[in-house]
Amino acid sequence: MPLSRRTVLARTVAGSATLAAAATVPAVSGVLGASATAAPGSDGYEIGVGISDIAGPAAECGMMGYSQLEQQTAGIHLRPRARAFIIGDGGRRVVFVVAENGMIFQSVHRGVLAELARRFGDRYTEQNVVLTSTHSHATCGGSSNDYAYNLSILGFQQQVYDAEVDGIVEAIAAADADLGPGSLALGHGELHDASVNRSRVAWELNPVADKQHFPGAIDPAVTVLSLAKGGRQVGAITWFATHCTSMTNANRLISADNKGFASFSYEHIEHGVRYLDGAPDFVAAFAQTNAGDMSPNLNLRPGSGPTEDEFENTRIIGDRQYRASKAALAQARSTNGPVGSMLCYIDLADIAVDGRFTPDGQPRHTAPAAAGVSLVAGSVEDGPGLPGGPIPEGVRNPFLDALGGPNASTPAWLADAQAPKAIAAPLGLMPPVAWVPNVVPIQLVRLGELYLAAAGGEFTITAGLRVRRVVAETLGVPLERVLMQGYANAYHEYVTTPEEYDAQQYEGASTLFGRYTLGAYQQEFARLATAFAASRAVPRGPAPRDVSNLQPNFQPGAGPDAAAPGRGFGDVLTQPAPSYALGGRVTAEFVSAHPKHDTRRNGTFLEVQRQNAAGEWVRVANEGEWAVKFFWSKRGTAESVARFTWDIPADATPGRYRLQHYAASLSADGALHPFTGTTNDFQVG
Repeated sequence: MPLSRRTVLARTVAGSATLAAAATVPAVSGVLGASATAAPGSDGYEIGVGISDIAGPAAECGMMGYSQLEQQTAGIHLRPRARAFIIGDGGRRVVFVVAENGMIFQSVHRGVLAELARRFGDRYTEQNVVLTSTHSHATCGGSSNDYAYNLSILGFQQQVYDAEVDGIVEAIAAADADLGPGSLALGHGELHDASVNRSRVAWELNPVADKQHFPGAIDPAVTVLSLAKGGRQVGAITWFATHCTSMTNANRLISADNKGFASFSYEHIEHGVRYLDGAPDFVAAFAQTNAGDMSPNLNLRPGSGPTEDEFENTRIIGDRQYRASKAALAQARSTNGPVGSMLCYIDLADIAVDGRFTPDGQPRHTAPAAAGVSLVAGSVEDGPGLPGGPIPEGVRNPFLDALGGPNASTPAWLADAQAPKAIAAPLGLMPPVAWVPNVVPIQLVRLGELYLAAAGGEFTITAGLRVRRVVAETLGVPLERVLMQGYANAYHEYVTTPEEYDAQQYEGASTLFGRYTLGAYQQEFARLATAFAASRAVPRGPAPRDVSNLQPNFQPGAGPDAAAPGRGFGDVLTQPAPSYALGGRVTAEFVSAHPKHDTRRNGTFLEVQRQNAAGEWVRVANEGEWAVKFFWSKRGTAESVARFTWDIPADATPGRYRLQHYAASLSADGALHPFTGTTNDFQVG
């Protein structure tokens, strides 16, 4: 939720060639309708899984989600990763990716597709690749080419963009290399204590028939797709609706949040996956669905519920999703059916909506994007703007100044079209180009018996339900076999029902294209599903924009590093104690360098090492896993300090241990100098 969670507009004041539009979606895109011949059963699919690191710079990079200028990275809690799954059937393939980041922006979608085309030709295209986000609010921002989402980041950040594009492509390439005969199983379950409706006032305005579908005002559905090869499980994708906002806007550590911990539990704790030891033999992703009004903060306050500790809440909510996934898998059954996918683009700013998809049966129209006043106020349940009143006099945002400020006037026709929204900023009419995209993709995907309606919005549970109903009815399949896959391939804020929109809570104010945005989505998904069922091509639609050549950046860079007099890079400032009991916490500090000089992607800043019987030091844990935290800080203008903590597991092997730190310093001549720092060894147990 970028513009979300704070008074971003109020507090920040006082390209390359566009992809050519194809005439139609090509028939070779792997489209198969609901009535197509089923795929073979056991080991009738080809399956591949892959994973890669997408962490950006761990220091002085604006974080994506809460949109606070002051929230910049200062270490790592749990490394975010991209997990890729390829499922093939008779020559058709679908790539499904779950990235532990804030959003999949169109810039990243375009960059990934370009690199896939370079590597694989036409094997993986926009038609059969689905990129989704867990929507963690504790990862690096700046990968977007959309100004609204870079305001608090101070502009486009090439390092973040490269990390996300390269990591996603690496995960897909690993899955491609891993392809082999396999089978699928589909499980369903429910989870009732990992989400709460943070916009109950708006939800209550929905018709009784909709509310009866969600007796607790939450979407408890857990859907799990298990992937196996040679009779052994190699992957699992779990869909469940809850925000990745367990980590608060006071946090400065990069974190994959609650869904990241769920994946970590499944992979590392249960399956023993070691992320630095090459291709893992098991990959587990926890994907979003319609999480627009679903908060993990069960007490409806930031960082509150189930406990008052954000780290513990992250663990608990993640653990509950992991256990719900396992329970659903215990009831899973083998699934058959083909795979297929179809994508087209729609212009959300200019869609005539048929009366079949509007509350009063009258034809309506969407409108250019506009942010409502309640968007500026933020969401109290997951993190409002900073306390303390207006921005101090004289403090300015240079990125905002470069765009000319947010004070574009709102024409009367736009105010009428967006009613009853009180417009704070007409984002679609802002100079130099619209601050948010309006041409966005929608995609329909089939994975055996499971269908995904994929789009780039944050759909509330009831908005998602209505899209699912339209798709299920059009395809002639049960409702539970269709999921609303939000946060996919692009990002444009929220999608509420018209009734919820009228309440103009945070979610309604963030439904940028007006009251009939959901109706437009229902109509366009019905069109796509009709073509999908008939294996008929559809027009690609309007071309998505490319404004990558119009990207200013005012985030200060990292200059040459310095060490205090008498100190060298890698020196230990604080040594561990001589011994620790199981369950204790080890702390050490090192003279370090700015993490922007070497982000250590697919690597680590720290290893916890144990001495084996042969006297060799072997890695047992590393920064980026749950038990190890990395805290970066600056002394003066150029001195960096890296502090690490390791929470010793209760079942750790007793013995001699040490910590080893890795980084690279930048000298005044622009050269990088890798270094290593090693603590004294200490006894555990």
